[in-house]
Amino acid sequence: MIEIPGNIILLICLLRCGQYLMKSSLKYARAFWLAGILIFVAVLRRELNYLPDLWVPSDFTLLSQSYYWWEDVVLTIIYLTIIGLLVYARRYTWAILKKVPWYLYVSVAILAVLQYMGERAIVIPESIGELVEELSETLIYTIALVYLWRLSLPYYEKKVLNKQRDESNLV
Repeated sequence: MIEIPGNIILLICLLRCGQYLMKSSLKYARAFWLAGILIFVAVLRRELNYLPDLWVPSDFTLLSQSYYWWEDVVLTIIYLTIIGLLVYARRYTWAILKKVPWYLYVSVAILAVLQYMGERAIVIPESIGELVEELSETLIYTIALVYLWRLSLPYYEKKVLNKQRDESNLV
């Protein structure tokens, strides 16, 4: 029930990152936004974990490996690519992370703990655990979408360019 709006929000976040990727003039910024797209792809894959059971036969093998083995390999490559892109775009990443208000970090951390507790029925009764989990996830995705929507792309690109210019003047 609540899962569908969460998936739609994730898809909109993915599209917003794609928009920023197309608008960015800096290669570091493009790397950052490509990492953002891959992050939302990985999260969407996690949210839609029931789809392979519908489309992939249980006895599927490719090169003597099961579907789940291949899925784990692909997801691991995606995660390593995300890390590499964020390291490559570290100045841009840091400029964005520094600008996020502290209360958003706290809010997302609290919601993540609530999501975990709801999913595992820790302190929260099992009868409402799934509802708490889905609501928490949807709120986290909504926070991400609102932040992405309000982000000023020219501000960060200017900030990174100024920092690069300052560092080149020191040399």
